[in-house]
Amino acid sequence: MTDTEKFLVTARQVITDEASALNTLAESLDGRFADAVQLILQAKGRIIISGIGKSGHIGHKIAATLASTGTPAYFVHPAEASHGDLGMLSEGDVVLAISNSGEAPELANLLIFTRRFGIPLIGLSSKMDSTLMKQADVHLQIPSLGEACGFGMVPSISTTLTLAIGDALAIALMKHRDFRPENFRDFHPGGKLGAQLSKVRDLMHARDALPLVTEDTPMSDALIEISQKGFGVAGVTSADGALAGIITDGDLRRHMDGLLDKSAAEVMTASPASIAPGAMAQEAVAVMNQRKITCLFVVDPDNGGKAEGLLHIHDCLRAGLG
Repeated sequence: MTDTEKFLVTARQVITDEASALNTLAESLDGRFADAVQLILQAKGRIIISGIGKSGHIGHKIAATLASTGTPAYFVHPAEASHGDLGMLSEGDVVLAISNSGEAPELANLLIFTRRFGIPLIGLSSKMDSTLMKQADVHLQIPSLGEACGFGMVPSISTTLTLAIGDALAIALMKHRDFRPENFRDFHPGGKLGAQLSKVRDLMHARDALPLVTEDTPMSDALIEISQKGFGVAGVTSADGALAGIITDGDLRRHMDGLLDKSAAEVMTASPASIAPGAMAQEAVAVMNQRKITCLFVVDPDNGGKAEGLLHIHDCLRAGLG
């Protein structure tokens, strides 16, 4: 067997072992998981996550996931907690302490503090008879299935299961709170994810930037509006201010004969495609791709159908969509 084949055999075995362990974890969940979710939902303060070593790294991720999905949370390093950071805990908080063995000595002072001041404690460990689990009010037990290395030395299966429990908690809480994509974006304004969660109103051009003319506007003036605003189109509004149509380059070519003697209403395409300001920008991109157009007027149906903005495909591409 070549080195490449050996590497692949090992990698596949690790992933297979971890996948099998996750199935075992899913089957082992019981009412204690629901108790943990309820305890967090009832908390008036924040969720404090703590753990040492690899458990600490996983704890950081769990805290970040909770915080970004509507459950205020932060990580407290157990060693730092013993040197002043215990002051970060207060009445109304809930502590989630993580230790695979349940015997991490660095957690001792944190556990004592929660018991002294009546702060609810959720223990996450594989050992039900451990110090951590004996002290905890609610127990989240991960199956004790060894580690992927085969020697029980390299945290792998145990950390994968711990991470999965954290994700399960966060998403269960998120769904209970009806946490939606628009809420998610509030915590993720940057990067690719922020772009994917952008709303039309976040990217559209509005107010004086809008190329708008009325139905009775002469095409000579409409052409000036199209040129000045630089989008290659103009929206046409009716007497009540609603968007009645759009003038595009194609409309200009179709009405070239005697164009300047016509009004905007005679040249426009009526009832153009539009999108609401609260729609996701990805939806706007899908509409533009489907219709093979480069821009959409933004119309709020709750505001009399008036044009509130214009979204160009270039705006979406600059934001990382497309």
